[in-house]
Amino acid sequence: MAHNDEIPPGPKAPDEDKWNALLAEYERSGAGPEPEAPAPRRAWVRNAAMALTAAAVAFAVLKLTGYASEEDAGKPAAAPAAPAASGTPAGAADRPPIPQADAFPASVPDGAGGTYTRVGAATPNPCAEPGTVGPRLADLIAGSKGCVGQHVALYKDARNNQFNLVLFTMKDPRDTLMLVNELAMAFDDYQVAAQAPPPASGLPTLPPDSGMVQSFTGHGRVMVVGLGQWSDGRTADFQKLVDRLQPLQQAVAMNVGRYESE
Repeated sequence: MAHNDEIPPGPKAPDEDKWNALLAEYERSGAGPEPEAPAPRRAWVRNAAMALTAAAVAFAVLKLTGYASEEDAGKPAAAPAAPAASGTPAGAADRPPIPQADAFPASVPDGAGGTYTRVGAATPNPCAEPGTVGPRLADLIAGSKGCVGQHVALYKDARNNQFNLVLFTMKDPRDTLMLVNELAMAFDDYQVAAQAPPPASGLPTLPPDSGMVQSFTGHGRVMVVGLGQWSDGRTADFQKLVDRLQPLQQAVAMNVGRYESE
């Protein structure tokens, strides 16, 4: 694994089965207050723990280069019957992933006069290393034609809101389509770990009940996952948080798209 700053893992998450049972009961009843969601556990790369949504709210967008367009960013597009592999040159299945430095610039304009600043990056190996992905995503990757590599980065904006970007480079672009479809459909299932800030970043490690949004895009072989959290971890204003995440995710996705099209 690449060198990176590490911190001890966060507090243990509550029982997920108990949460799922409570949520199912709530949905059957159609009334009453929503049960309290389990809290996410967060840590930096090697010690990363899987995050469970703090408010059962997330954002998923499907935008797959060469596969499908998405007019409504809040609803995943249906997968075409025979997706094409455009966006990735033929014979590129074993091509190395985009270099980490090319994918994650030190700073990215936010489109409103501000800047996102990279505070940490790493390259876990293998793609489904325990602690960096959940069991469902690990199973999906195991059933695919293979994953070439994974990159992760943590950014902050001027107000210290935290944004994780995670890249999974698959051997077959059709597996990228499959992964984005599967993960985007389960908006309240966090299968990609959120990273806690390195100690030298100046950012606090957010409490375990912090809110989070997630977003997925696909470009050639690469699934780009974005995770966003407010600086104070509040479980409110999720659409505004999505809006804050998107310029950064789009900038990283453009870097990936250029590399995949070469």
